[in-house]
Amino acid sequence: MTDDNEAITCPFDYSEALEFDPALTELMRHKSPTRIRLGYGDADAWLVTGFEAVKQVTTDHRLSRAGIIGHDYPRMTPEPIVSPESVNVMDPPHSTRVRSLASQAFTQKHVEVMRHRIARLADLLLDEMEQAGPPADLVRYLSNPLPQHTILDLLGIERQEWPRIEESVHQLLVVGADTKEAAATAKADLTAYFAKLVEQRRHAPGTDLISAMAAARDGAEQLDDRELAVMALTLALSGQDTATCEISNIVYLLLTRPELMEHLRSRPETLSDVLHEMLRFIPFRKGVGIPRLALEDVDLDGVRIRAGDFVHVSYLTANRDPDRYRDPHVIDVDRPNSPHMTFGWGGHRCIAMPLAMAELEVAIGRLIERFPRLRLVVPPEEVRWDTDTIRRFPLRLPVAW
Repeated sequence: MTDDNEAITCPFDYSEALEFDPALTELMRHKSPTRIRLGYGDADAWLVTGFEAVKQVTTDHRLSRAGIIGHDYPRMTPEPIVSPESVNVMDPPHSTRVRSLASQAFTQKHVEVMRHRIARLADLLLDEMEQAGPPADLVRYLSNPLPQHTILDLLGIERQEWPRIEESVHQLLVVGADTKEAAATAKADLTAYFAKLVEQRRHAPGTDLISAMAAARDGAEQLDDRELAVMALTLALSGQDTATCEISNIVYLLLTRPELMEHLRSRPETLSDVLHEMLRFIPFRKGVGIPRLALEDVDLDGVRIRAGDFVHVSYLTANRDPDRYRDPHVIDVDRPNSPHMTFGWGGHRCIAMPLAMAELEVAIGRLIERFPRLRLVVPPEEVRWDTDTIRRFPLRLPVAW
């Protein structure tokens, strides 16, 4: 056992298209937990990169998400993105109860109803793009509005409130040190807004996700108002964040790798499997997310993690682990289906994954069906990428058809 690693400073600011961050590649070579130092927080952390080791961390009750509350924990943003009440920083059995109840809103039956609403929204957006004519920015017409409109529509938020919610979500994801006050204000605004919305739905339920989660029961158990508000806020954040980036990233790959586009044109029945392989491959964010706190000493891959240490995992490196995936840096459309970590793992795997996959399947499927000759109208090297937030995605995708 060893515990005398010197921390490596990790800005995790790499933004070159969808190339894998060289810093993460180097950290993967260590094969065991490595001490890292991030831009914010008053402590270093251990970083775990391998698939099996990440799996162990995310399922070990001695490594606690809830334990980070009250600490200035190591992170990439000046203001912590996650709220102390969020399900993302709960531990079992509390998190198990909340997730079990909330997930009742994402059954196959519910998602199929949502899929029809998503398809309607997608077709309206693609109609607008077609009417505007080429060249058109696919990010503006599809990637940005579809996930935003979908989750805000499904949460039952009035359309006039959408710009305000979208702006507050963006403020939380910016990494600059001078944005801390704006991020804190945005978080407070969103928290208050969803608390009020939950109160309204308790008195007048509808067909929205909040009402569905409010109606969820497990015997006598149900979500209380605070849990409902936090879950709604979590969905608003993740619903606009991950899907927005991934639609853009997937389309970028399809437009720059013609063989992938041709495969989906000729074999549309493979769409879901190919999307999962692309999700495994895409570095959908920069660096790391929410850490865990060791509640007691833990031995992990030859390293002694001491009680009180912070532990980060990298889902990005786990998705590229050569011990898990053959030729991990290659998109293999015929790769045998094997679960990836883009939606997390263990007790914090995204409960809205069925909704996210429905969005991606509808968005990409309808796009290819309606615009089979879609192409970039600028060289790939001229596509500009986000550098302001923790996300990886193209800011614009000028296309013609």
